[in-house]
Amino acid sequence: DAAVALAMQRSRFPYRVVVAGSDVAQLVAGLRGVGAASAVAVAGVPRTVMVFPGQGWQRAGLGAELLASSPVFAASIDECGAALAPWVDFDLRAVLCGDGWLGRVEVVQPVLWAVMVSLARVWESVGVVPDAVVGHSQGEIAAAVVAGALSLADGAKVVAVRARALRELAGSGGMASVGASVELVSRWLVDGLSIAAVNGPASVVVSGPAELLRDWVAGLAVQTRVLDVDYASHGPMVERVEAGLRERLADVRPRSAVLGWFSTVFGRWLDGVEADGGYWYTNLREPVRFAPVVEALVAEGYSAFVEVSGHPVLTVGISDVVPVVTGTLRRDESERVQVLAAA
Repeated sequence: DAAVALAMQRSRFPYRVVVAGSDVAQLVAGLRGVGAASAVAVAGVPRTVMVFPGQGWQRAGLGAELLASSPVFAASIDECGAALAPWVDFDLRAVLCGDGWLGRVEVVQPVLWAVMVSLARVWESVGVVPDAVVGHSQGEIAAAVVAGALSLADGAKVVAVRARALRELAGSGGMASVGASVELVSRWLVDGLSIAAVNGPASVVVSGPAELLRDWVAGLAVQTRVLDVDYASHGPMVERVEAGLRERLADVRPRSAVLGWFSTVFGRWLDGVEADGGYWYTNLREPVRFAPVVEALVAEGYSAFVEVSGHPVLTVGISDVVPVVTGTLRRDESERVQVLAAA
């Protein structure tokens, strides 16, 4: 009766607000806080992009609450776990409920891939099906699966094999985030360092040999942050794993995507059939052209961007150019409530 009343009998107004909470006190507080700033005008269905980030948002307990409260999420995690099983030495559910995996790239990247794919399924279950997908670094593997360019089995293999390749590079390099434009950072670079990612108008990632990178960062007069990785992806140091990576991914069989997929490797739309083993080496070797891709999509009329992750890492960098931006989950907050609030 309540569902029929909500769907068929309530008045239609030009504005609406949804308040989410896990108890009465939170709901009452949310209602009291409703005002002009929190009301969202309903003005038709926007063209929506799902954004899948690279790593950096891993945390203990990631997805544990949704495993218990969302049958859609739990079922997808089990499917991803079965797809990963031939390529990894861990149980996906056990890892998500523990904390000993956070520093192991060969575990982190497959786990984050599974969480992103499963969060996308949750979004789809509440009616949010993207018109296009974009992936940042390893996030492109999840984007390719959601777009239909890779099967779940091939996506699992790509992410696991790629993560093991990064393990081979461990200890040889590093990466740092620099708060300046790509034009400025390019002028400041020294031999041996390269642009690894362009995340926003004033957000650039640089990669290279660890000691050289630390010395270079120390001499900058802008905000910087050395990332918690011991390898230098998206740069020349990746070339030492090229032959092995191409060989191990030679049997990946991509197909035409059913959703639009805008590549941050090439900066253009892909059909999907390009996503063979060679593409995933290039994805690891070449810089991530995230900011230019976002600008191109906005210019084409895509106005709502959903970051599919356990904590927003890319939304801040694109909020100045995208009309509507939301994350999915946030660390230290209820996953169930955050999904509802984001939706």
